[in-house]
Amino acid sequence: MKNLPLHVKIMIGLVLGVIWAFISSSLGWNEFTIDWIDPFGTIFIRLLKFIAVPLVLFSIINGVAGLSDVSKLGRLGGKTLLAYMGTTLMAVTVGLLFVNIIKPGSYMDEEQRIKNRLSYEIWLEDNNMGLSQDGQSFLSDPQYQKYLTEAQQGREMSESERENLERMQSTAEAQKQASPLKFVVDMVPENIILSISSNQLMLQVIFFAIFFGITLVLIPKEQSTPVIAFIQGINGVFLKMVELVMKAAPFFVFALLAGIVAKMADTPGEVFELFLGLGSYAITLVGGLAFVVFVLYPLIVTTFVKKLTYREFFKNMSPAQFLAFSTSSSAATLPVTMECVEDNMGVPRSISSFVLPIGATVNMDGTSLHQAVAVIFMAQLHMIDLTIGQQLVIVMTASLASIGAAAVPSAGLIMMIIVLQSVGLNPAWIAIIFPIDRPLDMFRTVVNVSGDATVSTLIAKSEGELQKYVE
Repeated sequence: MKNLPLHVKIMIGLVLGVIWAFISSSLGWNEFTIDWIDPFGTIFIRLLKFIAVPLVLFSIINGVAGLSDVSKLGRLGGKTLLAYMGTTLMAVTVGLLFVNIIKPGSYMDEEQRIKNRLSYEIWLEDNNMGLSQDGQSFLSDPQYQKYLTEAQQGREMSESERENLERMQSTAEAQKQASPLKFVVDMVPENIILSISSNQLMLQVIFFAIFFGITLVLIPKEQSTPVIAFIQGINGVFLKMVELVMKAAPFFVFALLAGIVAKMADTPGEVFELFLGLGSYAITLVGGLAFVVFVLYPLIVTTFVKKLTYREFFKNMSPAQFLAFSTSSSAATLPVTMECVEDNMGVPRSISSFVLPIGATVNMDGTSLHQAVAVIFMAQLHMIDLTIGQQLVIVMTASLASIGAAAVPSAGLIMMIIVLQSVGLNPAWIAIIFPIDRPLDMFRTVVNVSGDATVSTLIAKSEGELQKYVE
């Protein structure tokens, strides 16, 4: 067991969590699961949450400040970052389009989704966050009223349930519509210490980190060097923290998955219905990832590099793509990616050695697309219709948070928590997608590596150094 890779151990924990969910619901042990197993899942979430903010802060500062080592390639650096951010935004947009059109979360039983939504509103109240933006319309929805009537006919509401309902109704009356420019204002921190202390203000932390990193590049090197060394040391400490936490991840994910299912499903039938929805989620996510790899990237490359054909693009990059699929690691694939880009695509080493390593740090197109699809899917499971503004928050948070994600083991897990919190959703919901996250991670890595290769080819073309495909 000790010799098994971490991802295999996590998969075992996930499988055991699913098995326990069925056993617990069949034998009526859900209360035991919630009281004695679920708390360890809560501990896991708390560990990741307290690591997430400083990790993103120092990772982004370190990444941006690192550009000072290549000051002579300022133009190249600007092109690279803009291109990576552009492909990431496009990938996230594709994910949003797929998940909003297919609506994978709507395939679950309607009554179960209503129960999920009610538990979400109660969670908001318990965390002193008030109702969701459409909480009042949900409470007056005929479907919810029907469910509430049937529930009351079957049994009397407990005092706590009645109090929760009354609190939600009174809170709904007091809520006000946010200003149209509130999103822009909220990106700029008023007090950075306050922003760092709150997981809900991650966009402010990212804004500060980018601003701080750019400033480090602009000040004299003798002043910035000790600061950068300190930041690199602190960043290394938090990376080690993640490594230590992930050693216990198999047990934690078992507890987290068992607990979340016990709270959402009371019978084996409801447990089965819950996991049935994951199939539609997987199809939606893989469909979005496939569109980016097989349509978006080739279209971009062949548009700017006229002599490069669709078929030749994949022939050139297939070794790196297959390795990325098998290892689920952009960093492990980097040497092969560089070889494919240099030998097959004709990108000079002076460009590939600069663009591709940066891509392994800041370009997480597949991961960002995954964040968008997963968050919207989990919202749909809970009958939450996220507004255009909230979905824009997802786009920005998923894109910017991905900058510091690559060097972090299980980065998608931490980034998912950040994106969920950015739109006021329960971070514990990440357990819902755990059972099939590992195989999907293989597809995401293919997108990440393909995106790196696409951008490096475009940069070489813009610099007039893609000799193999000179027109």
